Amino acid sequence: MDDICHFDQAALQEYIGKVFGNAYLVSSVSKMQGGAQKVVYKVNCTNGFSCVLYIWDLSMNFFQQEIEENNINIQSYSSDLFAFNNRFLTENSIRTPALYNLNNERTQYSYDYALVEYISGQKAEAYFGHPDPRVQEHVLQQVGALVTAMHSNERNIYGTPQQLHNGSNQGQCHLLQLDNAKLQLSYAAKHIEFIGANQEKILDKLYELEARIKPRRQYGLIHGELGPDHVLVNDRLDPFLIDIEGVQFFDIEHEHSFLELRFGKFYRYLKNDSLDPDRMRFYWFHHHISLTSGGLKLLHRGYPDQQFAGNLAKYHAECTMRYIE
Repeated sequence: MDDICHFDQAALQEYIGKVFGNAYLVSSVSKMQGGAQKVVYKVNCTNGFSCVLYIWDLSMNFFQQEIEENNINIQSYSSDLFAFNNRFLTENSIRTPALYNLNNERTQYSYDYALVEYISGQKAEAYFGHPDPRVQEHVLQQVGALVTAMHSNERNIYGTPQQLHNGSNQGQCHLLQLDNAKLQLSYAAKHIEFIGANQEKILDKLYELEARIKPRRQYGLIHGELGPDHVLVNDRLDPFLIDIEGVQFFDIEHEHSFLELRFGKFYRYLKNDSLDPDRMRFYWFHHHISLTSGGLKLLHRGYPDQQFAGNLAKYHAECTMRYIE
């Protein structure tokens, strides 16, 4: 267990016992396929109970440099954000795995960690090729209903639920993504020749798209990175949101442009006819630039699936170029 888990067997058993009781004896631990920002383990007990162990270990975060330099303009990494958003989503009847315990004292370890409900099932993307069209349609309709309910939770200021609890943000939220796009473009231009050669044209197009956006004060609750891999579907075909650190009140067009990108032809189950087309075009362009840079950073920093990282950067770099051709 020492080789695959942040905890040795005795320490993990002690933690599980404190949270659930002495009847819960750890039988096995396995590392789950996680994202780029935290480490995830499945913990099985001899009594049949399973849970998930989250580890916020900055040294194993593929965007450690950006976090340390405070270059992520909308913060989406911390156990505090996870705990606050988990409580907020639950209070607003938006399904997400339950948080059993969070330890952020850092008295014994240099990282925060938590025990979270294990959802037995598959990610939503598994249903894209489901052999029974009735099951597929039911699941995707449920995902659509979940997204609609979340986006319908509105505020007249933007920011994370934690930020809104403590105060308010001023200005227009899309300007944060304008700044982010410029930052990510700068990185991509250093590593992809045709992006570098066209950096000024890409910037001009970015400013052109931003200039079309009219100010407004209406923000919906979004996940922040809602692909089909961030929706778990349980055995009763109920969808649950995971990786919720980026939850915030924001332009829902930011989410819908990403949903359309990630869900492809199945986006029809999530579609919203009231979206601002100017915001959609701007956020689409932002995503292409950001994902080009993101793919490159994963590629350069040893992400396990190098082929995925390389393909991600290549695809979105080509999409970026289409905007100026």
